[in-house]
Amino acid sequence: MTGRGFLPRWLAVPAVVGLAFLLVPLTALVARVQWASLWSDVTSPAALSALGLSLGTGAAATAVCAVIGIPLALVIARSSARLAAVLRAVVTVPLVLPPMVGGVALLYLFGRTGPLGALGLPFTTAAVVLAQVFVALPFLVLAVEGALRTTGVEFERTAASLGASRATILRRITLPLAAPGIVAGVVLCFARAIGEFGATALFAGNRPGVTQTMPLAIYTAFNGAGVSQGTAVALSLLLLVTAIAVLLLVRGWRPGVGR
Repeated sequence: MTGRGFLPRWLAVPAVVGLAFLLVPLTALVARVQWASLWSDVTSPAALSALGLSLGTGAAATAVCAVIGIPLALVIARSSARLAAVLRAVVTVPLVLPPMVGGVALLYLFGRTGPLGALGLPFTTAAVVLAQVFVALPFLVLAVEGALRTTGVEFERTAASLGASRATILRRITLPLAAPGIVAGVVLCFARAIGEFGATALFAGNRPGVTQTMPLAIYTAFNGAGVSQGTAVALSLLLLVTAIAVLLLVRGWRPGVGR
C-alpha cells in the first residue's frame, strides 16, 4: 500500500475535530429540514422565483465567464513566468477579497456617479450577473490555466512543425487536451455564481423577482421578511445538495481519479 505515509497517530485527533467542525453544522441544517413540507416549501412562488433567478443568472454569468475566462487562462498559461505570475495574482484577487468589497467596487464603477453610470445597471438583473461574474471568474480561469500548464506545449510544437496553423492547434489540440479542466472550471464557476451573496446584495439589491437570488432569499427569511424560514431551510438544503453534486462532477472529470 502506498501514499499512506508515516504520520504520528496523534494527528488523527485534531484532524477528526476539524472534520467534525465542517460536518456537524451541516448535519444540524439537515436536521432542521421539515421533510413533510419540503416539496411545498421549495415549490412556493417566492422560492421558485429565487431559484429560477439564481439558475438563470448563474447560467448567464457562467457563459460570460467562459467567453472571457478561457482566453484569459490561455494567455496566462502560455505567457512568460513573470507575466503569468502577475496575471495570476490579479485573477486571484477576487478570491481573497470580501465579496462586499467587490460589490462596492462594482457600484462605484457602474453607479450613477461612476464612469459607466449611464448604463443604469445597478439594482437590475444584469447587475446580479455582473456580480456573479466578478466573484466566479477566478474559479474558471485558475482551473483552466492549471489544466493547460499540466498538458504542456509539446503536442502544440509538434503540430506547428507539421504546418498546422495557430487556430487549428487551438481547436484540435490545446482545447481538447484541456477539456477536463474546462469542464471542472465551468462547473465550479456555476456553483460559485448561484451561491454569491455579498457583491450581489450591495450592487444589485434584494428585489423579489428581479435581484433576489436564493442566498438573498435565505438571508431575508432569517431576518423576518420574504419567504418563510421553512422555505429558507429548504433552499439551504438545495444549495448544499448542489454543492455536493458539483464536487462529485468535478471529481469525475479530474484526470487520474480512481487510479
